[in-house]
Amino acid sequence: MLLRRANVIDGALKFLDAEGLDGLTMRKLGAALNVQGGALYRHFPNKEALLDAMADKLLEGVADPLPDGHWRDQVHILANRMRKALLAHRDGARVVAGTYAPGSNTIIATDVAINVLCSAGLPPAQAGWLTFALFYYVLGHTMEEQAQAQLPADDDWQSRNARLTTGVSPQYVVALQSLITTDPAQRFAYGLSAFIEGVASQLALAGPGESAAPKPPTGDR
Repeated sequence: MLLRRANVIDGALKFLDAEGLDGLTMRKLGAALNVQGGALYRHFPNKEALLDAMADKLLEGVADPLPDGHWRDQVHILANRMRKALLAHRDGARVVAGTYAPGSNTIIATDVAINVLCSAGLPPAQAGWLTFALFYYVLGHTMEEQAQAQLPADDDWQSRNARLTTGVSPQYVVALQSLITTDPAQRFAYGLSAFIEGVASQLALAGPGESAAPKPPTGDR
């Protein structure tokens, strides 16, 4: 059977689900696909190129047409689509965060997010900054979410917290306990709403007809 590029990517994602990112090598993937290692290198010159393609595949569908509505709602939809896509595969957030994926899915998702923020009144440059800040938030949160889910039952965050010997404030104990016990989706929604309201506050400060771009720093005083 002719080994196609798409077959390699699909096979790599199945391997990822089974073995995790740390277990993925070109040799092991070749064995799982029942092909010689050289067959993989005809499509991907190295593991990094394969990971780029996997990352782009993971983001497929994130940039599907958005329903008409307020920019706040559209940002919510984009961020939740991205989180869902990353959670669909084991270590999905680590794959995307650790690669430079200039594929079509990544580019289109970025373009959609930038245009949503421009529609809110941001200049393109700042819309780009905030798009990446949004993506960093989704990636970071989902990476921690997946890491927490993979901790062994006898060595989870709860037991690690109980073994703490460093003196910490009561506020820290309450905050960490909440991080451990609260549904990750609830924490994600809270942080996302705070991010969106921060964007809205910048737009409100700018006023009508003014740029929402932040003023450059004036130095220490």
